[in-house]
Amino acid sequence: MKKVFITGADSYIGTSFEEYVKEHYNSDFTIDTLDMMDDDWKEKDFSSYDIVFHVAGIAHADVGKVSQEIKDKYYAVNTDLAIETARKAKAEGVKQFVFMSSAIIYGESAPYGKKKRITTKTKPHPANFYGDSKWQADKGVRKLADGEFKVTVLRPPMIYGKGSKGNYPTLSKMAKKLPLFPDVRNERSMLYIENLCEFLCQVMIRGEEGSFWPQNAEYSRTSEIVKLIGTVSGHKVRVSKALNWGVWIAAHIPGKISELANKAFGNMSYDKKMSKYDFEYQVVDLKTSIERTEG
Repeated sequence: MKKVFITGADSYIGTSFEEYVKEHYNSDFTIDTLDMMDDDWKEKDFSSYDIVFHVAGIAHADVGKVSQEIKDKYYAVNTDLAIETARKAKAEGVKQFVFMSSAIIYGESAPYGKKKRITTKTKPHPANFYGDSKWQADKGVRKLADGEFKVTVLRPPMIYGKGSKGNYPTLSKMAKKLPLFPDVRNERSMLYIENLCEFLCQVMIRGEEGSFWPQNAEYSRTSEIVKLIGTVSGHKVRVSKALNWGVWIAAHIPGKISELANKAFGNMSYDKKMSKYDFEYQVVDLKTSIERTEG
């Protein structure tokens, strides 16, 4: 049985992982968590743990007009805290450090009408301070890896599930109200929370190290997600290509409107080959994941 220490209490991913382990891997792991909001964590002894799973961080940044103070806070939490935690784990004999990076390190989605397919050869190129704060941490923790200290970095796309935050809840609200929706053939990688939790269990059990790009088995299309949410919620949504002209116009209006249009209907996907490993983790298909999220 491996002892896992989650640094970052009450996070969506950390809490979901703990619940998933209790249901599916209770005999494989014991889990403790710690709040990282103040400096008390520095006094905690990590030496009794096999794995530190670092989930503390600030996400969903509004990267518009923000002060330097806000930017500094993102780097302090997302970068400095992650690296400092990894250093402490290594110094105190922890064998594996698991870090949640993000697809945001590759920049924003391609705008409406253009494709963006990420491969293992794609170089990270953050588009803003939030993405850069994750990228600097990604690089920093990996530098600490050696024969005695394994570093496992996950770069997931958008994570969703029951109780998740971010873009998915916004899309869900729209799907339950709108009678019509554009039928844009965009392509996105997404990761359902249970698939992520299964992935985490597998890399921890196996002691895997390196960089990983977990995603759902299927690519997602915004209109498809909206239809599925509508169906599950008992609200019929009709999708139509006749509305796509409106998306095209919105995507070409400078400022917030084009930003929202490209975020909703843009393209960003991982090559499926880079998400295949020697273990199975894509345990829930897209349709079932939406049913569980909305149920």
